[in-house]
Amino acid sequence: MVIGAGVLGSFMAYNAAKKGLSVLLLERNLKPIGATIQNFGQVVPSGFGANWQRYGRESLDIYKAIQEEFDITVRQNGSLYIASDDEEQCLLEELLAINKINDYSSQLLSQKELFKRHPWIKPSYGKAGLFFPQEITVEPREMIGRLHTYIARKWKVDLAYNQNIVACEALSSGHVKVQSSSGSVYYAERAIVCNGAIFETLYPELFDQSGIQVSKLQMLKTKPIEKNQILGSILTGLTIRRYEAFEECPSFHTIKAKEPANSFERRYGIHILIKQAQDGGLILGDSHEYFSVKEFKSHLNETRECIDTFVMDKVADIIELKEPLEIESRWNGYYSQSTDSDLFTHKVSEEIHVVTAIGGKGMTASAGFTQEYINLLEHGSI
Repeated sequence: MVIGAGVLGSFMAYNAAKKGLSVLLLERNLKPIGATIQNFGQVVPSGFGANWQRYGRESLDIYKAIQEEFDITVRQNGSLYIASDDEEQCLLEELLAINKINDYSSQLLSQKELFKRHPWIKPSYGKAGLFFPQEITVEPREMIGRLHTYIARKWKVDLAYNQNIVACEALSSGHVKVQSSSGSVYYAERAIVCNGAIFETLYPELFDQSGIQVSKLQMLKTKPIEKNQILGSILTGLTIRRYEAFEECPSFHTIKAKEPANSFERRYGIHILIKQAQDGGLILGDSHEYFSVKEFKSHLNETRECIDTFVMDKVADIIELKEPLEIESRWNGYYSQSTDSDLFTHKVSEEIHVVTAIGGKGMTASAGFTQEYINLLEHGSI
C-alpha cells in the first residue's frame, strides 16, 4: 500500500507495480490537492546538484516513456535560464562547464541569439541565456489524474480515493493493517506513507519532532494570451541566484555574499519563474515562507499583496508581450521539506516506511527517486 497519491506516492506506486507487485494507492481526498497540483509543472533537473540531477534525468526518461503510451501532458520545450547581468552570465558559463562534465546537454546563448529566439525578452534585461533542450513541462492539475488512469490501466494499480487513513499498524503476522476515518480497513505486506504536508493523522508525534518545515509559495496566473508565445520553462536572474545547481559554480558564494542581506526578495524567498499554460495563461511566481509543522496551518489563507505586486513588477521588467497581462487567479502552494537532509525517511517498522518532505524537488525528481527506492526496498537495502 502507498498512502498518499501526490506525485511522490503515485510514482512510488508506479515503480512498485512495474516490479510486478500488487499495489493499492490510497488518497485522502477525491483527488490530490496539495503541492502536486499547486506548482508550475516545470520538470527541471538543471536546477539540482549532481545527485538529485541524476534522479531528475531519470524522471525525464520515465515521463517521456509514459507520454509515448498515454498523454499525461508532457511537452518537451526545454528550459531557459536568463541572465540579467555579468554575475549571472558568469554563473551560466560555469554551469555550462559543469554540465559538460556531467554529460547533460545545455546550450549557452549570446545576447543576440537570445533575442532572436525569444523576441519577448526585453533588451534591457536579457544578457545571455542557458538552454536545456531535454527538459519538459506538464500541466500539474491534469497530469496527476492522467497518471493515475495510466497506472491503473497499464499496471493494474488499485486506486482508493476519499480514504483518510487514521491508523497504520504492523501486525504480528508480518502484515500491515490500515484503517480510514470512514471505517474501511485494508491489509498489505508493506505500507509506504507519502503524506506530503498532512501531519495530524498518522504519527503526529514523529512529525512534530522531525525537523520538517513547510514552505508556503505564492503563485499567479494571468488570463489567456496568444498561445505558444513562451515555450518551456523560463527561469530568470533571481532563480540563477537561488537554485541549488548554481551553488556548485566556483563564483556562486562570492556573488551571493555581495547581495543585500535584507532585500525584499531575500526576505520572502522570491525568484521569478514563468510558464505558459496550455490555455495560454502565464503562471508566474514565486515566493517562499517557512513554517514549522505545528504553525503552518495558521498561515494557510494568507496572501501578501506586496509579493504579488513585486512579482508582477519584475515580470514587467523581463518580458514584453503583445497583450497586457491581467491576473486571472492567485493561490498558495505548500510543500514539506526536511531541514537536515534531502528528504525525510523513517522506518516505523520493517513493514511500514515513511517517505516524505521531498521539498520543491517532487515534480522533477520523484519518478527517478522512487525507482531507486523501490529497487533498494526489493533487495532489503533499506
